[in-house]
This record gives sequence, C-alpha cells and structure tokens, in this order.
Amino acid sequence: MFDGSGGSGAATAWQTPQGTPRTGAWVGARVARLATDCWFRQVATDGEPDGPRSLHEYVEYFLSKAPQRRSKLGGTMRRQLPTTLAALHYRLREGGRFLELQPLWVGDSRAYALTPDAGLQVLTRDHTQESDALELLRTDPPMTNLACADRAFEVGSQLLSSYALPCVLVTATDGFFGYVHTPADFEYLLLSTLRDAQDANEWADLVRRGVQSYTADDASLALLALGYPSFAELREHFAVRLAHLTDRYVRGRPPALLGPVRDGSGRTGGSDGSTDGAARVREDPAAVSAAIRQWQDSTWHAYREGYEARLPPAPEEFA
Repeated sequence: MFDGSGGSGAATAWQTPQGTPRTGAWVGARVARLATDCWFRQVATDGEPDGPRSLHEYVEYFLSKAPQRRSKLGGTMRRQLPTTLAALHYRLREGGRFLELQPLWVGDSRAYALTPDAGLQVLTRDHTQESDALELLRTDPPMTNLACADRAFEVGSQLLSSYALPCVLVTATDGFFGYVHTPADFEYLLLSTLRDAQDANEWADLVRRGVQSYTADDASLALLALGYPSFAELREHFAVRLAHLTDRYVRGRPPALLGPVRDGSGRTGGSDGSTDGAARVREDPAAVSAAIRQWQDSTWHAYREGYEARLPPAPEEFA
C-alpha cells in the first residue's frame, strides 16, 4: 500500500498530457508502487534479494528518475515525491502449514495478520515519535520517515519465520485505521462486512462502502486469505471472533458516538442499538468527552495485548 504525503508533497510535480496537475504526493505513491511491483517480480522470478535493503534500492532509484519540480520554498517538512509504503513478503513453509512473513514498510501505512484465534495483529510500527495506537488516533503526529526523492529514508522490516495457517494478510493506508474511535474498530469493519458478504467481490464492495462512511482521507487496502478452502468457510471461521469482538469492544460505546465504522449494510456500531441517533440526548460536552475518553481507554487496554503481540520492537529496544 502506498499513500502520498499530501502535506509535505502538495506542490505540483507533473502535468498529464491533458494538462491536469499532479502533486508530488500523487506521483510519489504511484512511482513507489511501480518500484515495489518490479522488485516483487524480480524477487519471485530472478532471485533478487528479498530484504529491505533491496527494496530500498528499487524505490530510491525509481523515485530519483520520476518527474519532479524543484520548489524555491524550503523547510524541514517539504519533500520531493513523498509517500508511505507497506508490503508483505511471504513464503509457504513446512508443506504449507506455516508462513514465513516479512513485513516491509515506510511511514505510517501498516501490515497486519488476521486469525480467528488472535484477531487482528499489527506487524509494523509507524515511523512516528508516538507508537501507542490509541494516542496516534488522538494526536496524529508527523512521520519521522518517508520514502522520497530528495532525502534519505529507510525501509523497516521484521521476520516472522513460523506464522501458522490459515490466516488473512492485510496491508492498509491510514484512511482505514486512522479515523476510527478505537483500534478495535478496524477489525470490526473487516469482520462485520465479511459476515454480510456472499463472496470475495461483495466483501470488497462492503469494505469500500464501510470506509467511505467514516474516513476523511484516501483509503487503500489489499487483503489475501490463505488456507481457507472456500469463502463460506472463511466466513464461518471468523464468526466466533466477530461475536467476541462485538460483545467486548463494540457494545457499550457511549451513545454520543455514531458507529465506529459503518459496515456495508449501512448499520453502525454494535447490535445493541447504542448508536441509535434517536436515543441520544443533549448532554454536557465535557461529560460526554470524558465518557468517550474513558471508554476508549478501557477498550484499548483490553484489546492492546493481542493487537500488539507481533509489533516490532521500538528502535531503542535494539540498543
């Protein structure tokens, strides 16, 4: 997944033959995607090394050759063709019973694994000063590392050598997970839409409609289900997890909140009716804000351990 950084790359970098201007962020995301596609192809067919250094070389080279306009305006926040990146390189191991997973990322796009037992587990650590997922929702801090054409950047990675199958692999930009009320809401979007879908195409459409109902940004997502014989069995495997998620993290949200996400059917929130607009009454804003914050804190406290079980160590933890 690739998400051009509109703030630092807002200047026009290129014009289409029809005269349509394109920003540096727009160009950067698409060039990084092309570089990553070429890298994956070389890894799969010609033995290109599959680590972060090799991917970095591809992205850096492609960005250096892309169209760009040098701005006379400087500043520490400005970048040439800035974009995030999140990818998952995987191999089947031990006769298809396990996966070797290597998430690769730059910036705040994320990679995840989703299983019926563990739920949604984040595999990447945002390149920001803050790493707490709930605080990231509340504060939206600037990124400390972006792929770009004019400054050094690095590709983060970790290696998970034995991830059990079956599972679902997900990469997503922050349009999906950055505008929810708690980190558990992103998993609820994925599983509630899975429940209502009859096939993969309908699931994709329901996820699209769901994210459009709440996001304030562009949103991209790639999803791959491995080890499930059929879509019906995939849906059945996650039914218990969805029931647990709804009971533990969705029901009981403060009435002042609309649903954390809308699933593709147009429903909001949980099945207990707590998000029904007709039931909400005028309340003191400070009390409402305090109730929401308390609910977010308690929800995140319960959800965090499983969600962060595969989170890469912070850089200082390597020292």
